[in-house]
Amino acid sequence: MQNEYNLSIITINYNGLKDTCALLETIPTRQDIETIVVDNASYEDEASIIEGRFPHVRVIRSNKNLGFAGGNNLGIEAAHGKYLFFINNDTVFEGEWKVDQLISRIASTPNIGMVCPKIRFAWGTKPIQFAGYTPLSRFTIRNRSIGYGETGQGQYDTAHRTPYAHGAAMLTTREAIAKVGLMPECYFLYYEELDWSMMFTRAGYEIWYDPSCTIYHKESQTTGQNSPLRTYYITRNRLIFAKRNLSGVHRLITYLYLTTVVMTRDLILNASHGRIDIMKATLHGAIDFFNKQQGHTSKIL
Repeated sequence: MQNEYNLSIITINYNGLKDTCALLETIPTRQDIETIVVDNASYEDEASIIEGRFPHVRVIRSNKNLGFAGGNNLGIEAAHGKYLFFINNDTVFEGEWKVDQLISRIASTPNIGMVCPKIRFAWGTKPIQFAGYTPLSRFTIRNRSIGYGETGQGQYDTAHRTPYAHGAAMLTTREAIAKVGLMPECYFLYYEELDWSMMFTRAGYEIWYDPSCTIYHKESQTTGQNSPLRTYYITRNRLIFAKRNLSGVHRLITYLYLTTVVMTRDLILNASHGRIDIMKATLHGAIDFFNKQQGHTSKIL
């Protein structure tokens, strides 16, 4: 008989051994918690190193880079917990373990399908990264993270509903996933959690922000903030998101806005800075969307 756990913690490792080990060191060893690391085809055999250092952690080695959603879905299939907590490998917990309070929140009513903690950056004075999201604008599909960059002074210490989850830290239930479905794998990287949030909402669930638990995020240690990789996926995937979640004239206007106003602005800006690599990534992202290229691409990697 398979072991049953109250909580399964799932994180993805991709050439991120140092960060992943730093995270694992902050997760308590308890009989009701299982920790799963999905190694997404790292260049070196980092899975074996993690297994050696953390024998209580279950490590799953994928021979193919499945992306954010694919890696997490592999973890879901292997998990035995009632609750599943997805966290980026470049995050850490500090101080008293308070994930149990997130569980209390999601267990308080069947209407809640997902809960996210407060997220603060792990550097400097540890400013706030996430205290909930604003709704997406109607045609530009843009929003903002509440509290982003602010110094934490207790101003976001009240739990509230949020329209979308933050992919760096999301707690949900096995029951909700069975109803909603797995993470959409068409994106490979970026926008998965936003689309998944929409799936939860359409299934009748609420998503909550609960500041009783805080995690600390090093932010984009894998892809970089202004890399061709990130640019490609952001450009392509916001078009995929519009296709999957908008319809009719609404979708058409969004397509036009993203491919004319946004792309033109980005191309001019990067040309002025001599970033030909970023310009190419932007164009490849749009071209691959219209050529119906989804999932992983090797063009810019």
